[in-house]
Formats: sequence, structure tokens, C-alpha cells
Amino acid sequence: MQITSGEIRPDELRTQLTNRAAGAYVSFEGWIRDLNEGQEVLRLEYEVYEPVAITEGQNVIDEAVEKYPILRARCVHRSGLLEIGECAVWVGVTSAHRDEAFAACRYIIDQVKHRLPIWKKEHYVEGHSGWVNCERCASHAQ
Repeated sequence: MQITSGEIRPDELRTQLTNRAAGAYVSFEGWIRDLNEGQEVLRLEYEVYEPVAITEGQNVIDEAVEKYPILRARCVHRSGLLEIGECAVWVGVTSAHRDEAFAACRYIIDQVKHRLPIWKKEHYVEGHSGWVNCERCASHAQ
């Protein structure tokens, strides 16, 4: 698991997963889009508690390796300010066969989004901003 404030380069990351025993490679890229729940988005900001995110992210990858017969898996998530179209998160998995690669990739992204301390703030074209799906933020506002 890696957290980075720099650009995610999927083609470079894919080469780190190559393996002669691999018959399948599956990846997921999450991009910054310009519209969410009817609001025009200008950019996003990710706040990450890195020590826990890295440890828990590695736990997720280790679980995927145990749960599915995969060869290699990686996940990289951005932190900081991102513009529309940038890659915010990347997951890559190699395995002998496609079924387990698809399943493991889905497992990793779903668990990362659910378990890691990564908070997303949307900055809107209209000038305001708001945290997205942030129960911690909402509880502090009350």
C-alpha cells in the first residue's frame, strides 16, 4: 500500500506486477470527475492519516492474497489537492486466471474505500466545498 501526493502512473505500476506465472492482470483506476450528486466539482482534496492508511491498506492486500489465489497485488492512493481527470486511486492484481484477479481487485478497492482513514473534500464551481461521506466530520459539526 502506498500513499502519494504525486501523480499515479498506472502503466509504470503495472510493470511492477509482472510475473511469468501470470495469465491475468486486472486493474482499477478511480478518477476525479466533474459532477457529484448534481453539483459541479472543480477539484478534490484528500486528507489521509498515513500511518494507519498504509498499515491497514497492507492488511487489505494481505487478506486478498490469502482469500484469492493471486500472485501479486498493489494499491496506491493519492493525498492532497487533485484536479478533474486525475487518477485518485489505483489497484492492480495479477494471477494465473482472470476470475480471481477480478475478485481480488474488487475486494481490495471495496475494503480500501471502507476501512482506510482517507477523507475526501469536494471543491465546487459555485465556490463552496464539502466533505463527502465523512461521518467524523459530520459528528464534529453537530
